[in-house]
Amino acid sequence: MSTGTGLQEPLPLLLQRVLRGAVIDHARAEHRRAYPAVLHVGVPGGEVCTFEVAPEDDLDLALRIEVLEAMARTSLSRDVVPLTWLTRADSGPDTEDLAWAAAAGAASGELGVRLDLVVVTRRSWRDPRSGAGRAWSRLRAAEPAG
Repeated sequence: MSTGTGLQEPLPLLLQRVLRGAVIDHARAEHRRAYPAVLHVGVPGGEVCTFEVAPEDDLDLALRIEVLEAMARTSLSRDVVPLTWLTRADSGPDTEDLAWAAAAGAASGELGVRLDLVVVTRRSWRDPRSGAGRAWSRLRAAEPAG
């Protein structure tokens, strides 16, 4: 279950690679300057459920929790604990990030699994609760040897 503190360093290498992959996938897929935030639940590069968050949407915590739970149940029915991430333009409201992170924490308790949420942009990912994250000035698809 979620501790409420978000992702903590040091992150497992596999999780670092998965999050980096989410950033690469987002950078390849989204070329517009302005676009709505999209909530993703699943495995980057695999099966993913998405929910577009329009700027005019006024979602309270209860509705955000319901959305996350419904999306997570798809993965959980296949015995996969999903990753949850919010893709958005580089500049965005931190209050929205925290609201979705709070919903992920609450959904964790109800689903009995840990769901952490990260915010993904075209050059970075960040956990809005802990501040853990990575940013790249130039992101290449291939993982460096080493």
